[in-house]
Amino acid sequence: MKKWGSAIWKGGIKDGQGVISTQTGVLREAPYGFAARFEDGPGSNPEELLGAAHAACFSMALSLMLGNAGLTADKIQTKAEVTLDKDGEGFSITKVHLTVHAQVPGTDQAGFEAIATQAKEGCPLSKVLNARISMDATLDA
Repeated sequence: MKKWGSAIWKGGIKDGQGVISTQTGVLREAPYGFAARFEDGPGSNPEELLGAAHAACFSMALSLMLGNAGLTADKIQTKAEVTLDKDGEGFSITKVHLTVHAQVPGTDQAGFEAIATQAKEGCPLSKVLNARISMDATLDA
């Protein structure tokens, strides 16, 4: 299975603007830019998109693992806080913190934490930084 997202950027880093789109069309030319990333400006940014994707992936992985244990969640609410830190001349994502609240009949805190830990480790986006990264780079005239 392959899914894609795309981005277009025009201009310099501070005065430029970009748009992002997804294969499904859920995001279609949604704006992003410097102000949305490093200030409190309007638009989106890569870190919040990664956070939303990680929260969604984790919640689905947790639902699967709960099901494997014979449990069904009434509700799973996950927030993924992505930390972007200065790293020399650039920036690095240094951590992601998941905050999970769930309603799962038939289990206790210890059982839930054990399954949630498995989901955290098994979620594909939790493993993303270990992924092989490939690229096609074309300079258009």
